[in-house]
Amino acid sequence: MNIAIVSLAPVVIILVYIYVRDKYEKEPVSLLLKSLGLGALIVIPVVFTESLLSAIMPYFNETATAFYDAFVVAAFTEEVFKFLVLYFLIRKNKEFNERFDGIVYAVFISLGFAAVENVLYVYEGGLDIGLMRAFTAVPAHALFGVSMGYYFALSKFETEDTGLNMFKALAVPIVLHGIYDFILMTGHPYLLFAFIPFLIYLWWFGLKKIKQGY
Repeated sequence: MNIAIVSLAPVVIILVYIYVRDKYEKEPVSLLLKSLGLGALIVIPVVFTESLLSAIMPYFNETATAFYDAFVVAAFTEEVFKFLVLYFLIRKNKEFNERFDGIVYAVFISLGFAAVENVLYVYEGGLDIGLMRAFTAVPAHALFGVSMGYYFALSKFETEDTGLNMFKALAVPIVLHGIYDFILMTGHPYLLFAFIPFLIYLWWFGLKKIKQGY
């Protein structure tokens, strides 16, 4: 029970925050739950794809291996599957009628994934891991979702740079996610020293996009 609470509490808190910030026209709960559920379900193909990419990884030195694991195995795989759910579920949906909607749905999809991932990590690593991830990994997934949803909405509602914004909707979260994982996977003291500043940057970037998303 404690594991479930510690794992899911940060997810619920962020979901409520994003839902409340959608101040003009609330999204239907059924579609939000569908986004959340599909985000959770992509854990299955993500695990399979990550295992495959890890198995075919060429021989690298330690730093290059961390780079491959962070940007290709983890960031690319996870963000691509989140993006596919967002695109096929939301792109042509009539409820997607405001710019902020992109952020809402992308965050719900991201946190559906993060919820399952967090339960698995906390079940294996214990409550201390859950408390740490409540302030790091879970918000990070939400902020990756904010960037995806922001540019995804621009690609629909802005007449200029439609293709570029669609590209950014996938590329920006991959880069942010890759940097986040690379810092942790290298274990390099200098990079680890940069982890907290990078988290602060993520929060600044994400909150800025939320404000710009209206």
